[in-house]
Amino acid sequence: MEQPNHSYIDQLAAGNEIFKEKLLGVIKDEFPEEKAIYHKNIKAKNYKEAAENVHKIKHKISILGLEKSYEIAVSFENNLKEENTTLRVEFETILNVISEYLITL
Repeated sequence: MEQPNHSYIDQLAAGNEIFKEKLLGVIKDEFPEEKAIYHKNIKAKNYKEAAENVHKIKHKISILGLEKSYEIAVSFENNLKEENTTLRVEFETILNVISEYLITL
């Protein structure tokens, strides 16, 4: 399983540590709520709304340097639009990896 990293964030920040910390702070603040809303929609079988949640989350996946995980999120988002939950386990594993990572920041 891929591990989150700061490669893309470092590239965006171009040495600006304040910008880097703010970006990580936004991710740290928003991700848990977005994850909870996603779980609520999946549990209620609101697949269209869950697809929108995945859409928001996939950008954070990308920012955290998770290229393969981003591709899974794209596919899962498309699946949900067709009310297909294939890739759910893989996507939720990614969510858990990110959650664990954010705890360490």
